Amino acid sequence: MPLEAALLDILACPACHAPLDDRTGADTPELICTGESCGLAYPVRDDIPVLLVDEARRPA
Repeated sequence: MPLEAALLDILACPACHAPLDDRTGADTPELICTGESCGLAYPVRDDIPVLLVDEARRPA
């Protein structure tokens, strides 16, 4: 289930403060940082974004 647009408007990457992009898929729901130097992927569990840098996946 994609996150609401109003929620995405106020969420930002905790590491670099760039906006987040919803890349929610059926198997791996996550929010991706749009910052050029960051790019962390934050998981979404039970429709709740987990915006902890320690829980984020590093870009490939």
